[in-house]
Amino acid sequence: MLNAGCRLGLFPLLSAEPGSTAEEVGAGLGLNPRPTQTLLLGTTALGLTTHEGGGYRNAELIEQRLRDGTWEIIEDLVAFEAGIVVPADPDFTESLRQDTNVGLRRLAGEGTDLYHRLTHHPELSDLFYRCMHSWSRLSNPVLVAEADLSGVTRVLDVGGGDGVNAIALAQANPGVEFTVLDLPGAVGIARRKVAERGLADRISVVEGDIFADDYPAGHDCVLFANQLVIWSPEENTALLAKAHRALPAGGRVLVFSAVSDESGDGPLYAALDNVYFTTLPAAKSTIYHWGQYEEWLTKVGFTDVARHAGNTWTPHGVVSARKP
Repeated sequence: MLNAGCRLGLFPLLSAEPGSTAEEVGAGLGLNPRPTQTLLLGTTALGLTTHEGGGYRNAELIEQRLRDGTWEIIEDLVAFEAGIVVPADPDFTESLRQDTNVGLRRLAGEGTDLYHRLTHHPELSDLFYRCMHSWSRLSNPVLVAEADLSGVTRVLDVGGGDGVNAIALAQANPGVEFTVLDLPGAVGIARRKVAERGLADRISVVEGDIFADDYPAGHDCVLFANQLVIWSPEENTALLAKAHRALPAGGRVLVFSAVSDESGDGPLYAALDNVYFTTLPAAKSTIYHWGQYEEWLTKVGFTDVARHAGNTWTPHGVVSARKP
């Protein structure tokens, strides 16, 4: 119902014309009476819209998002769920049985992870990176607040996608330069985004495989933002070891991600999001708990390992460490 309301334009219509009757809603959306009734019954029963005195309005939660300009983020996330996540959801049980991302079979192409498969599907790739950009807009306040870049001159953003994390950090840290490293499907989008924000002189974009290719030299901080949830513990250990080798003495590593509780009972967001991570991105994707990141960082030689919780409705946080 939420997806249908988004795609049909129901919520902007009710924001512009609150109190519209079912007939007026149908006319505005180009729907016949029966589907209009079906849509409005569903959205109202779910609390997405309200019905009083014969007229329909948006629920206050939705109306607030339309007023503050964040509704486009919600629309992007709903589109991501509908276009990429939901088609693979029926494979969740089998993914649990086989201990691998069975849902990837829904996407034709080469490669054993979602990101390589997306290179064969330009429209889905654009949708994916657009939605990851919107998701990062929601979580990046935690990254900006908790990532201490004092004394840092240049950050390597490993698997930096469309550059959203580097852009946010560059805007908050004007004396720091950045390099975004990612696959071909992402770097073209990243270059465009960086140029649009006038940051091409401070943010470089490099095409490469984060496992197979050498990391560009000259960085005193390596950032893994929403990246290590994708890979297995062994792969994450390898990535962190690679960062350790690339950094000079005193260099810093930052891991930014959604994190689960070590108690094993939450948060609910992490538990539910793990359906997606188990089914689709890569063979061993999962939302790890704080202690696992700390263990891997210590194992490969980092010291001064510390956790920085975001304390927001999303369970994001930063784990920092230093190369001695």
